[in-house]
Amino acid sequence: MIGPNVGFYTAGHSIQPKDRNKSGYGIPITVGNDVWIGGSCVILPGVTIGDHSVVAAGSVVTKDVPANTIVAGNPAKILKKI
Repeated sequence: MIGPNVGFYTAGHSIQPKDRNKSGYGIPITVGNDVWIGGSCVILPGVTIGDHSVVAAGSVVTKDVPANTIVAGNPAKILKKI
């Protein structure tokens, strides 16, 4: 389930000023089975969210989320295992 106003951002680009506007590339995001992502979350490039996990509303996911875990915050941190 995905709440409203969730952003999945997969774009990458060079951090060198000279090359920033020349090219971009996609970095995949993986979302497991039976995941619940609350409203207004931001999921950043390269992140994997494990099966059966919950991402609390308003969280910014910057790192992988293990399976069967609840995360929350900015940046999202593990609250507990489920």
